[in-house]
Amino acid sequence: MTKTRNIAIYGKGGIGKSTTASNISAALSEQGYHVMQIGCDPKSDSTNTLRGGTFIPTILDTLRTNRKVEIDEIVHNGFNDILCVEAGGPEPGVGCAGRGIITAIELLASRNVFEDYKPDVVIYDVLGDVVCGGFAMPIREGIAEQVYTVSSSDFMAIYAANNLFKGIKKYAASGGALFSGIIANSINQTIQKDIVKDFSNNTGTTIAQFVPRSLSVTRAELLGKTVIEADPDSEQATVYRKLAKTIIKNRKKYVPSPLEPEQLKEWAERWSDSLLGQKDEISPGCRLNYLAQEAEISSGN
Repeated sequence: MTKTRNIAIYGKGGIGKSTTASNISAALSEQGYHVMQIGCDPKSDSTNTLRGGTFIPTILDTLRTNRKVEIDEIVHNGFNDILCVEAGGPEPGVGCAGRGIITAIELLASRNVFEDYKPDVVIYDVLGDVVCGGFAMPIREGIAEQVYTVSSSDFMAIYAANNLFKGIKKYAASGGALFSGIIANSINQTIQKDIVKDFSNNTGTTIAQFVPRSLSVTRAELLGKTVIEADPDSEQATVYRKLAKTIIKNRKKYVPSPLEPEQLKEWAERWSDSLLGQKDEISPGCRLNYLAQEAEISSGN
């Protein structure tokens, strides 16, 4: 590639954003791309599964030592030579978490990190519960050329995605980043897929891919690895590889049409009504397992 692709992946906390970002990075590295992943979440755990479950020093923690920061202190090699960076956050109870992202990105730019390391793709893994301050920087400053959001069919995930759309719409006229698609995560039921599709239709957005919930992810993360590394022949690894290829080929960049609060409320209520009488699609084996666990808990064992 002749030009670095800067891609921001947003999503509410706990939605699987970092899991998705890391598996995309791992899949892209397999496909021959030189990848850098920058964790823009104060939890600083974005790159853990790219480094065997280990935490790396964050930019903000390193800056707090009040000495000259060497680049190799904040840029670390991970799986398949993926470059791993964590912005970090303030000390507990002090400062603004979003400010860490601003400081980190400014430092990386001022020290010519991108020019020196020459990544083909930079993945920004950004907390998407709020789109303000530093969390909005990849969008507001147009640092990311394309923005994706990881969302399930749950309302709070949809709500966070809708807020992200508002941020993109606000900054689009002044050169902000544009949207490229929803990554629908933890989608195992037809009704879940229908909910996300309908939200996408109502906001004028597209769906990059549906990603099922899988125990392959749980097993891999218990080992501190991505699915691509820990279970490369699994169906879930195939899903992530396909998603990575889709993202690289995708050239869609557009302004979403977020729903207003009352519209979102009405939309949610319609789906709530349609779910009345719906049964969870749980296999008989899983249901028996749940019942056995409940019986064990009830007996005090």
